[in-house]
Amino acid sequence: MAKFNCNVISYTLKRAVDITVIIPTPSIPESLGFSKYKPSHKPVEKYPVLYLLHGMGNNHATWCGYSNVELFAEERNIAVVMLSGENKAYINNTASGDRFYDFIEDELPEFICGMFPISDKPEHTYIAGLSMGGFGTLVHALSCPEKFCAFGAFSAAISLNPADITGGEDKEIDPKYDPLTLAINLAKAGKRFPKAYIACGEKDFLYKANVDFVKQLSEMGVEVNWVSVPNYQHEWRFWNLQIEAFLDWIPRTDFYAKLGKRQI
Repeated sequence: MAKFNCNVISYTLKRAVDITVIIPTPSIPESLGFSKYKPSHKPVEKYPVLYLLHGMGNNHATWCGYSNVELFAEERNIAVVMLSGENKAYINNTASGDRFYDFIEDELPEFICGMFPISDKPEHTYIAGLSMGGFGTLVHALSCPEKFCAFGAFSAAISLNPADITGGEDKEIDPKYDPLTLAINLAKAGKRFPKAYIACGEKDFLYKANVDFVKQLSEMGVEVNWVSVPNYQHEWRFWNLQIEAFLDWIPRTDFYAKLGKRQI
């Protein structure tokens, strides 16, 4: 596994942004000849990619620090991209001028697919996140369903009001960033929903909001893979379990999917 820690000047945000990129590379078993895979640093095809969003108070390095996402990604031959989204909820904020929504939708994939052997095809692109990152995941997946094959929202802050986080004066959530409104509009338009994976611990303070949201999606005819797990709160042990389960669940049609799990 190769891990790149990038500090990139963003023309959208007008400042440097920290980004961590995980790229599958030859493992030690492969390098020592203990695996069926022949080691090479030249990919046969571009890798599928998961854009993975952190929660409030975290940054680009937190997923790698508290979970085994590097191991899980290398085993499954998938790239993972994590950025520092600050506490900005991954949306545009007119008060501060921060345009994190635009950054994630346009500039981030341009940089990632331009600099690394990563596919830009929607059928090979996934997005997921925890808590505030779960909110961001829902906003992006439901705003631009044509860009993502599937999404994963873990302990998502479903009813998060971006104004409360980003310092805006308007305390009413903008409908364009409300996950339920986005879902309703998507269903009314008859557009395809990305495959949905939503999970929450039953002791999490956000559990009821997640249950209600899943129920509302189901009533709209949206198929959701809902994972409700007893005895877990808003915690990394739960998210570590869920990121592995999500990577096993996502529908994949890329070249590497047929190779099976690698020995690491």
